[in-house]
Amino acid sequence: MKVKHIFVTALALCGFCNRALAQTANNIVDEVIWVVGDEAILRSDVENVRAQMGRVQGNPYCVIPENLAIQKLFIHQAEIDSLEVPEDNINRNVDAQINDWVQKAGSKEKLEEYRGMTFKQIREETYDLIKDNLVMDLVKQNLTKDIKVTPAEVRHFFKDMPADSLPLIPTQVEVELLAEHPRIQQEEIDRIKAELRDYTERINSGTSTFNTLARFYSEDLGSARQGGEMDYMSKVDLDPAFANVAWSLTDPKKVSKIVESQYGYHIIQLVDKRGDKLKLRHILKKPHVEQKDVDAALLRLDSITMDIRDGKFTFEDAAQTLSDDKDSRNNNGLMFNVVVDGMTGERIRTSRFKMAELPTEIARVVETLDVGEISKPFTMLDKAGKQQCCVIKLKSRLKAHTATITEDFQVLSQIVKAKRSEEFLDKWIKEKQRTTYVRINPDWVNCEFQYPGWVKD
Repeated sequence: MKVKHIFVTALALCGFCNRALAQTANNIVDEVIWVVGDEAILRSDVENVRAQMGRVQGNPYCVIPENLAIQKLFIHQAEIDSLEVPEDNINRNVDAQINDWVQKAGSKEKLEEYRGMTFKQIREETYDLIKDNLVMDLVKQNLTKDIKVTPAEVRHFFKDMPADSLPLIPTQVEVELLAEHPRIQQEEIDRIKAELRDYTERINSGTSTFNTLARFYSEDLGSARQGGEMDYMSKVDLDPAFANVAWSLTDPKKVSKIVESQYGYHIIQLVDKRGDKLKLRHILKKPHVEQKDVDAALLRLDSITMDIRDGKFTFEDAAQTLSDDKDSRNNNGLMFNVVVDGMTGERIRTSRFKMAELPTEIARVVETLDVGEISKPFTMLDKAGKQQCCVIKLKSRLKAHTATITEDFQVLSQIVKAKRSEEFLDKWIKEKQRTTYVRINPDWVNCEFQYPGWVKD
């Protein structure tokens, strides 16, 4: 039996909900409808989730309370196992979700009107939902981390499966990349540094605070909303140049020297130290790239691709020696995809991409290429949000097909592993039901629950 996921990951939260429903959730007279262990589930909890979710398959007043109860079992287990989701991970997911909503609504004000809530209330409610669901996912990963499947199990599982029940594998491609960042004019770098020095002087003189300047001027939008503050992070979690300067700070009143990272230029301030982790605030400024420098980089890439087509050297040689993309350069330009298994959390590295897994600009170009063909130069943003100019080569295309053991063993093994994990978690929930105190308000008990064991004789 499949364990249902009706809540977050952040990107799984549904888009907008009915305004009247959201207003109803804010105005109801609250009541305790379930008690799980020593945790209460309120009617308002159900209404808030319903507002976030939009449509729910089945009776929402049965499905949502049960899933909240299941969630509380996992959250209690997280406390037992001392499992925590990093604050910055929660905030990134919250920001991504709310930014998506704002885009769809058209503005923050329209989102507030649509939801019948202030922006702060929307964020607080979304934060709680996302945090609980990320914790639940973390516990699931921890509980199933030791589940393994053997090649024999995979072959046995699919041996007798009818052909029409085999999964459909979508089109997958392998792509090689050659990228160049356009030159940034020294005048622009000097301008950025002058701005950061001015911020430092204003902070040191007491005419402004770091928090205020970060909110107004930092181009790291995620931390700018928090006055430039980042969550506690270890040295390996940060850009090396940024980390080296951050770890040299000892006085929370001091502002760092200007530091260049892959993202741009920063000034940093220490907030707190906890073990081997620091809490920092920073202001990021990104230099502007002039169009003439973009055009020059595109022209250089066009010249390189002409030489490749003339046989002077290969695309792979050019990518290895000339590309600015560190991730693919050491693989002769071949891009690698890291796929996270949704059930186990296992990170799988592969050179194959589904089209939806490619950056949008690259996917758009891949659609126009034949295998072995090199694209015309184009522009896109890299992982650090910096503009780069690129050419790509389509190395291979495996068209959509019904899964086979020989072609898709890794995919099929993940399906078997996910099934084993679901079976394990199903048994785990049923065992927790038997050993956990549950009380349901009589008005909420007449449901066909996924797990009937909530109602004890």
